[in-house]
Amino acid sequence: MNKLIAKNPTARHNYTIIDTLEAGIVLSGTEIKSIRNGKVNMKDTYAAIINGECYIFGMHISPYEHGNIFNKDPLRQRKLLLNRKEIFKLVGLIKQKGYTLVPISLYFKGSFVKVELGIGKGKKLFDKREDLKKKDAEMYMKRHLDK
Repeated sequence: MNKLIAKNPTARHNYTIIDTLEAGIVLSGTEIKSIRNGKVNMKDTYAAIINGECYIFGMHISPYEHGNIFNKDPLRQRKLLLNRKEIFKLVGLIKQKGYTLVPISLYFKGSFVKVELGIGKGKKLFDKREDLKKKDAEMYMKRHLDK
């Protein structure tokens, strides 16, 4: 059973997600304690592959209140744990025109923290409008069918 910790609210709005992938993340002890308290913000996060390793940038994990000197920088880059084959697959997809690596959500899987990564293609403004129209139409239909 997966327990959702945080979602990236702009991921599915700004990108069309083509494929998803689960990755582990390297964290310190005080960061885990903050995550268990729900002190995570994924609003401006992005992922990149640097020197054959995958990293996540911009994920804000608030410092743990009782962590004193063991607290880390809240916005530091964090390494993602992926197999070499998965990294090669991602490199191949990202090198294609317009594709990028987007963190979608952060969740617990057992006692481990996992990141859901998506390979996405940026949406144009008219695509975003079209999605909003569909969402409004579904809400309207649902509202009137319940009556």
